[in-house]
Amino acid sequence: MSALAKSRDASAGAAPAEARVARYDWRALAEELDAYGCAVLDKLLTREECEAIAALYPHEEHFRSHVVMARHGFGKGEYRYFKYPLPTLVAELRAALYPRLGPIANEWSARLGDKTRYPEEHAAFLDLCRRAGQNRPTPLLLQYVAGDFNCLHQDLYGDLSFPLQVAILLSEPGRDFTGGEFTLTEQRPRMQSRVEVVPLRQGDAVAFAVHNRPARGTKGYYRVNMRHGVSRLRSGQRRTLGIIFHDAR
Repeated sequence: MSALAKSRDASAGAAPAEARVARYDWRALAEELDAYGCAVLDKLLTREECEAIAALYPHEEHFRSHVVMARHGFGKGEYRYFKYPLPTLVAELRAALYPRLGPIANEWSARLGDKTRYPEEHAAFLDLCRRAGQNRPTPLLLQYVAGDFNCLHQDLYGDLSFPLQVAILLSEPGRDFTGGEFTLTEQRPRMQSRVEVVPLRQGDAVAFAVHNRPARGTKGYYRVNMRHGVSRLRSGQRRTLGIIFHDAR
């Protein structure tokens, strides 16, 4: 059986992506995102789904490109961008998560005085990406082994971007790897940077700010710059699914 067929079988008995995304308290998640720039969606994927998606990594036919981080100064490790059509579960999660994050993105834009307003459905947003010359898919699988890390960065691929993204841990800490914590930094104007380390288990997802977020000050809202990365892996192997909602040039 192919890796893609195993991926489909793993999700066949699970709740549809839209139903499982709907079960979360999105008001509470929005408050977490407002306060810290990130929020955890626990157990978004089953262990079987995680393992099936991770198993796609060696099969080049599913991907459009392969990036070795050290060659570009991004850190150590590697990742592969999926090509269209995306694996079914990845496509369904992308489409189901976007409408939940869209109102948060629009609220952030309003607070920062931006005129950008994001469509209700992901298909409409992708149409805007295509019009901007951004038509390459950005969901990706990342792989780290002992000694690997991901430098702090922002996933911006063109003039048009969606301000939130999601990463899903496909491996189990303590069993499959040690170290390798997901990390966010917040650069505040005229203040020292703040660090957020996000504990995740296999199947957990973290939604987080791509570029910046609004923070309330004494004179209203101001823009806080955000970057994310992964700390050094101490042992084992760690794989992650990244869901980015804007496409690339």
